[in-house]
Amino acid sequence: MKFRNIALSILIFLPAVSSFAQSYDREAIIETINCQIRNYPKSTLKDLYKNFFQDKFGPGHIINDTKAAENYLNRELNSITGISTGPVAEPTGWEHNFYRVNLSVIKSDLIPYDIFLDAFVRSVNGIKPITIEEWKNEWKYIHDIIISLNIELEDYENELNEINGNLEKGIYVGHHSEIFNKEYNPHYRIISKEIFETELSELLFRATDRH
Repeated sequence: MKFRNIALSILIFLPAVSSFAQSYDREAIIETINCQIRNYPKSTLKDLYKNFFQDKFGPGHIINDTKAAENYLNRELNSITGISTGPVAEPTGWEHNFYRVNLSVIKSDLIPYDIFLDAFVRSVNGIKPITIEEWKNEWKYIHDIIISLNIELEDYENELNEINGNLEKGIYVGHHSEIFNKEYNPHYRIISKEIFETELSELLFRATDRH
């Protein structure tokens, strides 16, 4: 891994992080969509959806307790084969409430395991998730923008039906498409913006300076 490139990736993404918006920000949503397609051209509707829902709900949907989170993280670390594509850290959604932080930071000894796990678990604290109805309204707004951009997304109709069907059942959690998983081999955890910017980003910069 080229550590200077890691630092550059972080520098590229940090200026994009803005304060929480009180209403939908069309331009910010468009920028997030364009950024996703730019970095991951094989993205489908499910991948766009996942980016935006993670920004609202964070990592809370996969953490039951600290031990469960640790076991889940260990299993994924042990299963990683190949190299994940994309920046080592990138903000989620259009409000940038969280960062996706690549597990390569642990594998490459950029962030100690215990510190990363603690940051991941603490990122759940303070989350105030919106209701499913509020999320459905927001997603509709986002989806209308996706349509307006005339982006060609593979398996669009099937994925749209799947997303809408889940939302009608009260299921907001989404998953990456098989295409995305195969093409980009994603392995990351969601860390709150505050924790990442005040704690983890400094560790990453220190690590890159050492290299």
